[in-house]
This record gives sequence, C-alpha cells and structure tokens, in this order.
Amino acid sequence: MVEPTFDRVAFEIGSLPIYWYGMIIAFGAMLGLVLALYEAKRINYDSERLVDVVIWSIPISIIFARIYYVTFQWDYYSENLGQIIDIRQGGIAIHGAIFGALLVVIVYCMRKSMSFWKVTDILAPSLLLGQAIGRWGNFMNQEAHGGETTRSFLQDTLMLPDWIVNQMYIDGAYYIPTFLYESVWNIIGVILLVAWRMIGNPRRGYIFLSYLVWYSIGRFYIEDLRTDSLMSGDLRAAQMVSIVLILFGIVMMVLRRNAKRYNDPSEKGLFD
Repeated sequence: MVEPTFDRVAFEIGSLPIYWYGMIIAFGAMLGLVLALYEAKRINYDSERLVDVVIWSIPISIIFARIYYVTFQWDYYSENLGQIIDIRQGGIAIHGAIFGALLVVIVYCMRKSMSFWKVTDILAPSLLLGQAIGRWGNFMNQEAHGGETTRSFLQDTLMLPDWIVNQMYIDGAYYIPTFLYESVWNIIGVILLVAWRMIGNPRRGYIFLSYLVWYSIGRFYIEDLRTDSLMSGDLRAAQMVSIVLILFGIVMMVLRRNAKRYNDPSEKGLFD
C-alpha cells in the first residue's frame, strides 16, 4: 500500500493542529504582496495605500470564499451548521475570494479617490501568483483532483516526482493532479502579465482584465477534469462563472480601448 508523502497537519502547538493548507495560503498571500510592493516601487505608486488594500482584502476574501463554497454545498451545511466556519481542511472557493477582494478594492478606491483600474492592474499578477501557490494547499489536503488514473501515467507520462505521485494516491487509487495543472497555468499567466506590464504600456485595466480572461480559460477546461466541482443544478458553477468573466473581460477591453495607459500617473476618478 502506498502511503501519502505528507500529512495535512504541519505541526501542533500544544493540542492545536496547524495545517499546511492555511500556511501555504498565507505564504501565497505574502509573496503576492511582495510582488505588488515591488511593482508599486517601480512605478512610484503609494505602497502604503496598496498595503492597506491587501490587508483589508485578505480576511474579506476568505469570508467571501467560504460563503461561496457553503452556498453551493448548502444541502450538507444546513444540517451541519457548526462546520460552516471550519476551513482548516479546505472548503473555500477562489471565485468567492475574487468577488470579495474586488468589493474591498472598489470601496477603498472610492474612499481614497484612487483609480480602481490602476490598483487592480498592480494587484492582478499578485492575485494569480497567490492562486498558483494556494493550489498546493489542495495538494496537501488531497483535494481538487481529477478522476482516477494510473501510477504509470503520473510517473512516465507527466514525469512527476515520487513525492507528488504518492500524494495523489487517495483511498486506494491514483488521481489526476488537476491542482498542478491549474498551478502551472497560473504561473505562466503571472510571467506573461508581469512581462507585459514591464515591457509594454497597456491601457489601464488591461492587465486586470487579461488576468480574468487568462485564469478563467484555464479554470474552465481544468474544471471539466475535476471530480469535486461545486454544482448549480447539473452545471459546474466554476465553468459558468468562468464564461461570464471571460465575456466581461473581453467586452471591457473593447470598451477601454481608448483609456489611459498603465504608466500614466494621474488618477481623477474611481474608474479612471
């Protein structure tokens, strides 16, 4: 029998278990903040306000991510109300986190007379980086995987190391590592967005909107491989939301084809 490489619990403080899942998500958030602060320094943007946005966004995003997840699993949680706030072993949805973060950015930018598009252009690659790293929390929890496969497929076709292959052995079978597919897709997206931002000078809002389109395309196809999708009737919720975000991103880029350039320092309105 194959034993998983990692346990969900990283260590314990007294009787309190500290899970890899939470630690990895926190690490992803911190690394994303570092990337955002580097960009703020590069373009001479107010980094203190950016930190404020991120600090407010993190807890609100987690709350919205949990609300989103619980909503689509209400048949279960309606009978287990005490587990609604227990996220130690997973159970958060990135689309909920995105919506929560956007709400915080809109409110903050409105109060501080900052450009929503400028702020989201700075934060978009950081969010995608956090998502790429966060998927490894799913790996530690042995969740967000695809259907059954063989060890040969994981080792010989995907050429994965044993420590990943063994972790994909769950309840007597090997599973497709869709968490890894999405993590790699997101990392490629981070590289492309950062390169475009540094080398080019796109219209304001294009980096953020491209993030929505890039992430949603990958999520739409990868979601079809998963076995634990949140469902809305007979439809996969993530795929429906992905289609909406792709269309929104494309339409908004067309509408903003004459917007200010990313490196333009002026900010005169919320959606400037």
